[in-house]
Amino acid sequence: MTKLAEQLKHGAGQAWESLAEGWRELGARASGALTRFWPGVDGPPSANAGSDPTAWDDAGDHRPSSARWSFMAVDVYASRDRVLVRIEAPGMTREDFRIEMSSPELLSIAGHKRFERAYATSSYALVQSAYGSFRRDIQLPVPVDVERAKASYEAGVLRVDLPRREPTPNRRIEVRAA
Repeated sequence: MTKLAEQLKHGAGQAWESLAEGWRELGARASGALTRFWPGVDGPPSANAGSDPTAWDDAGDHRPSSARWSFMAVDVYASRDRVLVRIEAPGMTREDFRIEMSSPELLSIAGHKRFERAYATSSYALVQSAYGSFRRDIQLPVPVDVERAKASYEAGVLRVDLPRREPTPNRRIEVRAA
C-alpha cells in the first residue's frame, strides 16, 4: 500500500471513530431527554380509544402531523439545602404545566404544548416540533420537602426549586415481648 493510501485509510479511520464517538455521546445524553408527546390535551391515549396517534386535531381544524418525540433538556442541580430542576420547554405558558411529586424523590412534570398556526392562509411544508401532552418523570438525588417547593416559568424555561427534606434522625425501636 502506498504512503498516500495509508494516510487516507488512517484519516478515514480517525474520522469514523470521531463520528461514532459523537453519536454514542449524543445517544447517551439524549436518551433521558427524549420526551413522548401525545396528540390532544388528555395525555396518552387509552388503549381502546381507537385514535390515530399521528393525527393532530386539537381544536377542530386539521393540522400537520407533528413529531411524536422531542428533546426536552432537564438539568438537576443539588446544593446543601435545595435541589433546582430546570427544564427547557419553549412555546408554553405557566398554565400549561402540572407538577407533582409521587414520592419525595420523584418529580413528575406533565403539560401540553399547543400548536399555534402562524399564518391563517399558509400551509406547512415542514413541522419538526412536537405538540400535544407530555410527561417527564425526574428522579431526584435526595428527598425534598414538597410543601415548600416553588415553581416558575420564564423565557421558555421551567424552574422548580425544591428545598431538601430535613433528615429524620435514626430512631431506635425497642423490642418488646409479645
